[in-house]
Amino acid sequence: MATAHAHADDHHYTATGIDNRKLAIWTFIGSECMFFASLIGTYLVYKGRDVVGPKPHGEWLLNGVAQEQMLEIPLVTFGTALLLFSSFFVVLALNGAQKGNRKQLIGWLLATIVCGVFFVGMQVYEFNHFAHRGMGYTTNLFSSTFYTLTGFHGTHVTLGLVWLVSVLVVALRGKLPPEKALNLEMAALYWHFVDVVWIVIFPVVYLIR
Repeated sequence: MATAHAHADDHHYTATGIDNRKLAIWTFIGSECMFFASLIGTYLVYKGRDVVGPKPHGEWLLNGVAQEQMLEIPLVTFGTALLLFSSFFVVLALNGAQKGNRKQLIGWLLATIVCGVFFVGMQVYEFNHFAHRGMGYTTNLFSSTFYTLTGFHGTHVTLGLVWLVSVLVVALRGKLPPEKALNLEMAALYWHFVDVVWIVIFPVVYLIR
């Protein structure tokens, strides 16, 4: 009886009936939506207004020599698919946490983290590749808005990974029982958010010409 009462005290509900921690993460996500809306809006405003190359799509000239398009769409498409699958994986991990299935929790949470690590690694490779091809942050409007938008998203994915890894460590220590599954649920909500943002960024930057 005392244990059940202690578990109930772990949850502090607001007037809405929602745990205050969950309400806080939803409020934070709402503010982040406005932040990314401004970045995406800025990218769209300056899209196609470059005076000099490189261009995101098609060939562009460098000292009179035709250069291939900068964006590597097949690689990024694969990374996008993994990021979307990771949202499904974290749901399975949360289901395992809520049911007290430690094997399911750890297995799917690890799969989520692996997908996220690949995505961040892909973005680091992409940025380095662009830099070697002469596209710096201040090269033109495209490069400035591209690095700002995708860079901030990559930073958010990295923070999400740190959060998920910390939850994984707690789970490996056996300290994530069903009554504490909210700790993973909040991280999962944030992870879904960065996935949804990328669903918007990917077509806007990589597919729409």
